[in-house]
Amino acid sequence: MRDAFHDELDSIGQTLIDMGHLVGTAVQLATTALLTADLKIAEQVISEDIKIDNMQHELDAKTLNILVREQPVAGDLRTLISSLRMSADLERMGDLAHHIAKVARMRFPSTAVPPELVLTIQEMGDVLSRIITKTTGVLRTHDLESAIQLEKDDDEMDKLHRKLFLILLDDAWPHGIETAIDMTLLGRYYERCADHAVSVCRRVYFLVTGEYASEQA
Repeated sequence: MRDAFHDELDSIGQTLIDMGHLVGTAVQLATTALLTADLKIAEQVISEDIKIDNMQHELDAKTLNILVREQPVAGDLRTLISSLRMSADLERMGDLAHHIAKVARMRFPSTAVPPELVLTIQEMGDVLSRIITKTTGVLRTHDLESAIQLEKDDDEMDKLHRKLFLILLDDAWPHGIETAIDMTLLGRYYERCADHAVSVCRRVYFLVTGEYASEQA
């Protein structure tokens, strides 16, 4: 019976990893759709977000069933509680990729991003893809050093977010309010997605140690 229980715990962990891979793909495709005005790719990201949603719903149902049935304690309880929080973060990350793709679809056949901001958005997409790849690795390995180091990648995202806002707030901004709103939302989507990834890594730290990473600073 205990072997079956731990197989279920392993299955939950693998589902989180699978969600991480799907989110990473969604972010990469959404960024491509945004920068190239590719409607087909945007529609793909939007339609496939349901896969991430369904994985979260199934994982949470399984986790709650185990909590009721097994009444776990100590590390096993931390694993289950943490999985509920991490699945919520990953699902939200998928939603944010969905939102990026919707901006691309809304502005089609035009490109949503003006030329002078293409590099900044590409950099934000690249940083976010790197963050999600590292986060998925942390979910797989429970490497605490990598979990802590992810904060530095998030600092890079925050710098890009501030850079974007400085451009938008410049009196010389030539693209009007509508484009400024689009770019404000896009910057927020990328920045918040990175924040959710950091949250996942902090929860892995808690899962392994029973303490919060901030307590070790």
